[in-house]
Amino acid sequence: MAKPKRIYLAGPEVFFPASEHQLIVAEKKRLLREHGFEGVDPLDTKLTFSDGQPKPDRGHRIYKANRELMDSCDAIIANLTPFRGISGDPGTVYEVGYMIGQGKPAFGFTLDSRHYRERAGATDLDNMSHTIEDFELSDNLMLEGGICESGGQLFLAEQPGEHPFFSAALFDRCVQALTYALSR
Repeated sequence: MAKPKRIYLAGPEVFFPASEHQLIVAEKKRLLREHGFEGVDPLDTKLTFSDGQPKPDRGHRIYKANRELMDSCDAIIANLTPFRGISGDPGTVYEVGYMIGQGKPAFGFTLDSRHYRERAGATDLDNMSHTIEDFELSDNLMLEGGICESGGQLFLAEQPGEHPFFSAALFDRCVQALTYALSR
């Protein structure tokens, strides 16, 4: 039997309380299993740290472990719901770019269906007189363009999810599109 394709699960959930994170990730992995995939969460690493290990060293070890997980995966599904700002979590955005740079398809979802410009204040200039891009896209043109060019798609919520940062129905739409993309 062939090994299932591994899908990296990027998103801000890693910052949620452990029980909340585990519930969301368990549902993502369940939906992926239903389609014959294996979900890989950034917290699936078995890292341990000594009490005296400097925090920057810990951060670099986490980065390397997550990069190794991404290297072992065939595609990414990223939660790009705005987190601590008007766009997705910056680590998640990096992970999407990293996977695209490897030629792997990237899919994403957001529970905020507003255009990027609207989230940025719906004006031509920000409070520092810097231009706000207006391409009627859901996120920054580089992020959304990269996802599309990778063969993926960014899915927008049509209704609220069961959690402010998760909708099983929306995630399942990503998985269905990923199934189709990887079968071609």
